[in-house]
Amino acid sequence: MQSARELSVSVGITHACAGLDIPRASYYRWQTPPVPKPKTPRPSSPRALSEAERRETLAVLNSERFRDQAPAEIYAALLDEDVYLCSERTMYRILAANAMVKERRNQAIHPPYAAPRLAASAPNQVWSWDITKLLGPVKWTYYHLYVILDIFSRYVVGWMIADRESADLATLLVEETCRRQGIEAGQLTLHADRGSSMRSKPLACLLEDLGVGKPHSRPRVSNDNPYSESQFKTMKYHPDFPDRFESLQEARAFGEEFIRWYNEDHHHSGLRGLTPRMVHEGKVETVLRERQKVLDRIYELHPERFVRRPPSVAALPETVWINRPEQVIEPQSLLSNFTVELSHPC
Repeated sequence: MQSARELSVSVGITHACAGLDIPRASYYRWQTPPVPKPKTPRPSSPRALSEAERRETLAVLNSERFRDQAPAEIYAALLDEDVYLCSERTMYRILAANAMVKERRNQAIHPPYAAPRLAASAPNQVWSWDITKLLGPVKWTYYHLYVILDIFSRYVVGWMIADRESADLATLLVEETCRRQGIEAGQLTLHADRGSSMRSKPLACLLEDLGVGKPHSRPRVSNDNPYSESQFKTMKYHPDFPDRFESLQEARAFGEEFIRWYNEDHHHSGLRGLTPRMVHEGKVETVLRERQKVLDRIYELHPERFVRRPPSVAALPETVWINRPEQVIEPQSLLSNFTVELSHPC
């Protein structure tokens, strides 16, 4: 608009608008913008309820008898008693005007849950475990796969397939896995979601006796247990994973072969192409050193193929997190400040 006004001074409004390819009507509208008309309040309908009638209707809707009922039910109940206050739609309008369309009773408020923040810089510092269902031979039959996973190495340290989900079975699995891995008091944190087996009294007492921390995911937040969920997805998208298992023995045979492949042969993307066993058994430096030798040899033979820099192997992440905070906390200090809380008294 400013350029049109400046040009119109020298060549006139008509030539200025033609040169800038804008309508003259737009130019004049910019010079004198229209004055908005004041909004006049909408007149009340002569058929509308009076203020006293609206207050009376609202009092009936919020009475102890009708406060738990919808306007449709209130309207019908009043008609059966030869009472007509207003239409059903008018009842909704009155409630809406008083912000009472939704639930009018006091509602339970869920307490806020803090996100679990766990860090591991070596194997056997933080484990994650979960239970998933495997389809059985017929509809509504399932087998239950228990898996305990080390989040730093992604190594499956313990697993079991049973015909039921049981707190006692979970307790036995955790106890045997801790014994086999040589877990000492204060060394390990065992993270899980909020299932009944995960929060059971037998398991809580066992973890207290072993000196193992036991944080839980927040309710309805699957991202708080990402490593177990990712491992289950890898299993169920595996080419050999069947639609159904014909027997418990077949499910256990598949689980044994899959866990062996996952631990020993699966080059994990989160581990820079290393297998979980390599990381869990401390063979990272040896394997990366041998891989670097291969890349160095190829670079010597064909340096023209690498334009920017010589090829190098990617280093393993130093720390693995569940819900990494913006300001990184040192893993040792985080684990030392962690306190064990029991859901049930032992």
